[in-house]
Amino acid sequence: MEILVGSDDMRVRLAAVVPCYNAGARVEPVVRSLLEQLEHVVVVDDGSTDGATAPLQALGASVIQFPENKGKGFAMLAGFRAALAAEPVRGVVIVDADGQHDAGELAHLWETFVRQDADLVIGTRTFDGAQVPLRSKIGNKFTATATRILIGAPIADTQSGFRVHSRRLLEDILKTIKGGRYETEMEILVNAARGGYKIAASPIQTIYEAGNPSSHFNKYRDSWRVIRKLFGAAFKRKRK
Repeated sequence: MEILVGSDDMRVRLAAVVPCYNAGARVEPVVRSLLEQLEHVVVVDDGSTDGATAPLQALGASVIQFPENKGKGFAMLAGFRAALAAEPVRGVVIVDADGQHDAGELAHLWETFVRQDADLVIGTRTFDGAQVPLRSKIGNKFTATATRILIGAPIADTQSGFRVHSRRLLEDILKTIKGGRYETEMEILVNAARGGYKIAASPIQTIYEAGNPSSHFNKYRDSWRVIRKLFGAAFKRKRK
């Protein structure tokens, strides 16, 4: 099936998955912006208690509701399954519910996806701005260097969650990854690199909000999970 670059083709062939946990009023503008561009938008409510996802189905989004919080990784996988149920969909983009990703940049990611025939397009941020916290600069530099050394993948922004995934990559991922929290994104990246899938980068804005109250990433617990997943994958590779 031929995939084209244009916005009409993107509208039917690209689906969006929005994992959401207590994002409050932030999530509705994100979903509205996505629905202006795409036919298939799946919101996965990961056990929220704020009721913010209740109106989204009336807007045209599909909403999956977890009865309790399970973690972003589980929400992503549920969203992928739902998105792939639409036969025309050839790519699925993950978009944060809190507005940290600019949905206006979808066309650029889609163009990279199509022109490079990629399986994973990572929206790549720059980390030289004054608004970027020092710990984010150091953390991304560390994981990017470790990823290059340990699994041989030169990826500039390993922590970006703004990504487009091909159908064939996701069909593989859904067979091999069980789910988790924020470390699932690293696990997908590692599996893509080790599986020989084509990984590409597309520049995006670097959007940071000081003390973002909607972020549920624990800088100690979740950072450790991400690092453990990366080193665990490298150990398995070396042992083989």
